[in-house]
Formats: sequence, structure tokens, C-alpha cells
Amino acid sequence: MSFADLGLSDKVLQSVTAAGYSQPTPIQAQAIPHVLARRDVLGIAQTGTGKTAAFVLPMLTLLESGRARARMPRTLILEPTRELAAQVVENFDRYGANHNLSVALIIGGVSFADQDAKLTRGVDVLIATPGRLLDHFERGKLLLTGVELLVIDEADRMLDMGFIPDIERIVKLVPFTRQTLFFSATMPPEITRLADTFLHNPVRAEVAKAASTAATITQRLVATGADPADKRERLRELIRTTPDFKNAIIFCNRKRDVAVLHRSLLRHGFSVAALHGDMDQRARMAALESFRNGSVSLLVASDVAARGLDIPAVSHVFNYDVPHHAEDYVHRIGRTGRAGRLGHSYTLVGPGDEKSLAAIESLTAQSVTWEGPTLAELGSDGARPRRESSARRGGQRSASSRHDERDPSQREPRPARESRSARESRSPRESRPARESRPPRESRPARDRGQEVRGRDPRHSAHSSADEPRVIGLGDHVPAFLARPVLKKSDT
Repeated sequence: MSFADLGLSDKVLQSVTAAGYSQPTPIQAQAIPHVLARRDVLGIAQTGTGKTAAFVLPMLTLLESGRARARMPRTLILEPTRELAAQVVENFDRYGANHNLSVALIIGGVSFADQDAKLTRGVDVLIATPGRLLDHFERGKLLLTGVELLVIDEADRMLDMGFIPDIERIVKLVPFTRQTLFFSATMPPEITRLADTFLHNPVRAEVAKAASTAATITQRLVATGADPADKRERLRELIRTTPDFKNAIIFCNRKRDVAVLHRSLLRHGFSVAALHGDMDQRARMAALESFRNGSVSLLVASDVAARGLDIPAVSHVFNYDVPHHAEDYVHRIGRTGRAGRLGHSYTLVGPGDEKSLAAIESLTAQSVTWEGPTLAELGSDGARPRRESSARRGGQRSASSRHDERDPSQREPRPARESRSARESRSPRESRPARESRPPRESRPARDRGQEVRGRDPRHSAHSSADEPRVIGLGDHVPAFLARPVLKKSDT
């Protein structure tokens, strides 16, 4: 089957041919005819199988007739992340070269004024993240009553990121007669329930088992210790020794770990960039572009880069952390082995990751092979031999702690602790050690700043001379209120 058999317009076919494609992928072959027939479509396919083109190509054909009105987009595409939204814009630029369509990208981190100007002129295609879209709507700069086609891409990622309430609100704002398309690599039960609510008599286009991984990806597990330094060292060994290495995306669960690992790899001489959600939009796009064009060979990223990013020539994926959600594993390793290419994925497994690993193997219905010793063979705590640097760090302990590690027979016996009765039987002067090194008070000069030698008040001179007795309490001076007789009740 060719693209000409799917019912696409001549302009779209010319763009597809110019892009170098001749045959559609299975998801494109199933979905495009139903989209052109104005049917609701629920598309499920592995990541990297061309789901974006499965709705971009028929949308270009449908939009050849009609025109946009101010602040009323004709079609709306919702994406969970800014990078995915920008990638869809690139698809429209590539395949819509022969069309005179206006496309607007509405995402966070960009000036409101520029986006308002595009919306005011009118757009045929509006590509947006849910939060920024609702911001424009609440400011009165956008109307959704003219939307003819609604696309919800990566619906399960919308669920993970907490966008479902926003999606439900947006769906209520668009016309009931719209055409709705759902596309995702996984379909958990919650998304299935929402699809039943949003879609009307949909066509299910499923070319692979949900949450399955591509057969072109070689998957391996690598056991590591609990020490983060040991884990980073093991990752560096894999990068240096793994065969057929060209470039790689390294996934971490937390943004903080992305920053730490990025600095560590830079210190060890690797060409690396970082990508996570706390970066501003310009820095995120610059990091992604530097990895795409080969300026850097490593990209350390959070799950913001796990969904739908189309970088065809990624040779390896390293899961520095085992993902908390099993579905994320499918999306992460889907960044390699795309479009029929061979790919490799390595997942670093440490103590405490057993439950997450079991969930991944249960979801994908396959057991992943270990590279080297398993976690059980490595040890109950996952400990690896300590490095020389760790030994040097351990050598900074105090002398007393090193003394305690000697043979007990060589230790000097500690003096027996004096009993309480013996301490109380000593005189007050014997209980305090003599200060022999301190010169007599008379030989010390008076301090500056007006601090003169104190007078002969017993409370001040108790320690000034050895001939005078030690004064306890108030000494000879008794306040008058303490000398008053105590009156009993019977005396009053």
C-alpha cells in the first residue's frame, strides 16, 4: 500500500514524496482513511511508528477548504509538553509546504503578546499545552467554538502529568459536533474511560499490543550498588565500553538527579547536555537541538523527553533510574530503535528497585536479560568493591576512631570511673584541678577598655588568693528579706 491509496490530496502527496517517504506505517495506513471520513479515531501503537503523521497528513487534506477567523482556530492539537508541541509544528512545516495555512504554537515560557497577535489574525491549526491554552481563554483572547477537529496526543502522559481536569474542561468548551482523535502508546484503564466519554463511536486503530516494546531494541539490565558514586561510575563504564555506541539519552526520575549527573559527566570529559522541566524554554530547545545536530553525544533528561520526541538516530538509551511508572519504561526505550533501526537500552537496577522492575516485566510481558551479575548475585545490599578514592575519604577519620579498630589486646586500659561517693567526699578545692600554668592574678596587667582589677568583695575575690577560703553561695552577705522571721497561720 502507498500513500496514494489512502485518499490524501495531491499537495500532501507531493510533500510526502519530497520528504522521502513512499509507504505508510501500519498506524498511518489504518488511521488516515478513517480521519478523512470524519470518524473519531482511537490510535494505539508503539512509540516511533509515525503516530504524529497519522493525524497531521489527513488534517492538511481536510483544511484545504475553508478559512480561519480571528481568535477562533479551526483545529486544536493538545500536547503534554512543550517539546512535543514544537515537534508537531515541525511536521506541519515539513508536510504543509504546499499549503497556505497559519499554524500557532501556544506553550509556556513564551511571551503572551506574540501569541495574542497570532490568535488575533486567525489560525487554522492551534497546537498548545493545556495550561497556556486555558490562560489565553480566561484572558478573553481565544474562542474554541469554531474547532472542527480536536486531537489529544499522548493521552496517558496527560494523565501522569495531572492534565486530565484541564482536558475535561477544554473538551466542554469545544463544539459537541467536533471530530476527536486519541493517540497514545499505552492505554491504562483511566484513559480508556476518558476515551469512552470523549469519543463518539470511535474506530480503534491498534497495530501492536498496548505497552509493547519494539523488537528492534536490545534490552539489558545492569546491577549497581546503592552508593550514587558507584552508580555514576557504572554508567560511565557502560558508555565507554558498550558496542556500536553513537549517542544516547540518559533518563533520570528527578530533575535534581539530572543536574547532578550532568555536572558529573562534564567533569569526566563527556560531551553532554541537560533537559528537564525547570529549564526555560530557550535553554530546553537549545539542548534538544544540540543533541539532534550531533553537537553533543549525550542528553541527560527527565521524562519530559520520554514521550514522543522524534530523534531518529539515537543508538542507545540508558535508564539511570528505574522509572516509577512501568509505562514510562516503554516510552523511554522507544527513543531508540525507531523507524526500523536497531537500538540498545540499558537499565541500571539498584537495591529497592525490584518492585518497579517486576511491574515493567509484567506490563511488557517479557523478561529482560541481565548484563553481568544480577542484583542478587552482586550482594544483598548491592555493594561493589570500594574504590581507591573512597579509601582515601575513609582515611580522613579521626585518630581515636582508628585507635578503636586495633586489636583489643593492644588497647590501653581505660581508668576506672570514680564512684559518686568518692567524688562527694573530696573537698571543694580538690575537686577542681589546679591551674599551674596560669600566672598569679597580681602579675597579670589589668585589661584595656576600662576593665580594672575588681575590688575585695568576697564574691569577686574568691579565687584571687589562695589564703582566703572559698565562698559558697551568698557568703557572709545575707539579704534582708531572707532574714525576716517566718509567720505561721497561728501567729496571725
